Amino acid sequence: MTDTAAEIAVPEYDRARLLAWMADNGVAQTTHDHPAVFRVEEGLDLKANLPGIHTKNLFLKDKRGRLWLISAAQDTVIDLKRAHRAMGSDRLSFGNETLMWETLGVRPGSVTALGLINDTDRRVTFVLDQRLWEADVVNFHPLTNTATTALDQADFRRVLTLMSREPLVVDFDALD
Repeated sequence: MTDTAAEIAVPEYDRARLLAWMADNGVAQTTHDHPAVFRVEEGLDLKANLPGIHTKNLFLKDKRGRLWLISAAQDTVIDLKRAHRAMGSDRLSFGNETLMWETLGVRPGSVTALGLINDTDRRVTFVLDQRLWEADVVNFHPLTNTATTALDQADFRRVLTLMSREPLVVDFDALD
């Protein structure tokens, strides 16, 4: 294995390093452990007792090879046939597991906006549902689907600022 392959094999941040980074940067968060959740529907009972908006996250690739991460409220309907126009992309399809690992340092079922911390080459464009941008508290996996991390809006925006990320905010409910 080459040095480059070795670097790709292990992301800079995992759950422990992410949470330590947040603490080091004064980001308040609450993380709840739970059994692995792979789809939104599987975690509804777990999330019922956690405050805030829960998310679904889609890792996508357009036909020109650009990578996208959509983070939306768990019940937001995302029609990829219409969303691409609002995002300024070409036709969208799901990105593969290798690209997901290389860019976000997560596996399927653990896709999260917090994975952007591993995208140091800024290959992924971040798209955020307007409902999350306006929510008091947002919940994301902390790079693993065996926990949920709650952030109030000020701390979520602080995380994005610390990562030098400005999301493209889209109102998916208003797409025509």
